Amino acid sequence: MKKLFRNKYLEKRFFIVLAILVLGFVLSYLFSDFLGVLELAFYLFIIAILVDFILVFASKGSIVGERIIPDKFSNGDQNPITIRVLNSYLFTVGLKVLDEIPHQFQKRDFEIKTKLTKGEQKVFNYELRPVERGEYAFGNLNIFVTSPLKLVSKRYTFNSQQEVPVYPSFLQLQKYELMAFSNRLMEFGLKKIRRIGHTMEFEQIKEYVQGDDIRNINWKATAKKNQLMVNQFQDEKSQPIYSIIDKGRVMKMPFDGLSLLDYAINATLVISGIAIKKQDKAGMFAFSNTVENRVVAERRSAQMNLILETLYKMQTNFVESDYSRLYVDVKRNLNHRSLLLLYTNFETLDALHRQLPYLQAISKQHLLVVIFFENTELTKFAAQKAQTSQQIFEQTIAEKFMYEKKLIVNELRKYGIQTILTKPENLTVNTINKYLEIKARGLL
Repeated sequence: MKKLFRNKYLEKRFFIVLAILVLGFVLSYLFSDFLGVLELAFYLFIIAILVDFILVFASKGSIVGERIIPDKFSNGDQNPITIRVLNSYLFTVGLKVLDEIPHQFQKRDFEIKTKLTKGEQKVFNYELRPVERGEYAFGNLNIFVTSPLKLVSKRYTFNSQQEVPVYPSFLQLQKYELMAFSNRLMEFGLKKIRRIGHTMEFEQIKEYVQGDDIRNINWKATAKKNQLMVNQFQDEKSQPIYSIIDKGRVMKMPFDGLSLLDYAINATLVISGIAIKKQDKAGMFAFSNTVENRVVAERRSAQMNLILETLYKMQTNFVESDYSRLYVDVKRNLNHRSLLLLYTNFETLDALHRQLPYLQAISKQHLLVVIFFENTELTKFAAQKAQTSQQIFEQTIAEKFMYEKKLIVNELRKYGIQTILTKPENLTVNTINKYLEIKARGLL
């Protein structure tokens, strides 16, 4: 499609017909009998162009288009985009919709082709999955209109320069909050946690649902209501829950487009929301060579928004994380025993041993859970069938690194430090499980 002048374009069909006519005139030197027919066809072509031009540019009517985007995007999730188009021409038109998607997605082939009858409105939906936090800028929504002749087209432009911020995954927050407060956790891949004893405060009697502990059945209430009723107990409240995020170079590693830092950020947002809903105090901070991005653990209405904004602005760096500084900061600022969820990554046992004294010192005053990641790329590579001796050697090295991850888990547990070794995509679920397990067992 070639640009003729502003907002006016020649379509592919125009050039196809023109090429046929040119070829016909060339061949007419050999077959002169067809010259008259070709001249008639040429004049009809000119008339068709004029008619098409009048239909598209001079007739009453136009196209109304609108791009509808959310106020903010959820990082790592599919976010819906809606395009609405209304035809006010007096005839059926052909449409080509070209949306200028933010450069971060690297999509240069987005196109929707359709037809609209007189007065018809259509709605088109598509989704975008961002993998980085920050500002995303949409360009123009371009709609090219053709008449049934499809020789020329007119461009309409809408929604110039829309911007949307990409925040940590608030969609996961909504999803997992519902799961955590449902008694159907097993259906969603969350483990059923058995409560240890009945030391918690009685809250209410409610109807039995799948997943409730049958030992809590209230038989008197069951007989009276003629349906199963259970006693519901209330967890101990107002315990400080801190998410600690390692911002050092080890968290820059990407999996499925997202960095380990962003997986940790998404999990921090979710677990903070669940902790507050469970009447606990949620807080967070991050560290590398310094400790920053601090949000003191509270249980107030504005706490989640404060955590969300702090996570949105967080960025990793490429320095070695200083665990001694982390220990000093925890000792100085956390005066009450707290649950500390430390998101970091250890690739080798030697890397753990360098930081183990500081982790031991922290765990003496607080309940520390060290959360680190399986290298899923190594797992996939090791599972492949080796064809050469070089591949066998490389897979052996990969299996050695995978085995070291298990040794790290055993080493931490030997010193009484709880651990989560997880695939990046399972981080949020496994962190929720650990939190619920700790609450159910009264370990904090």
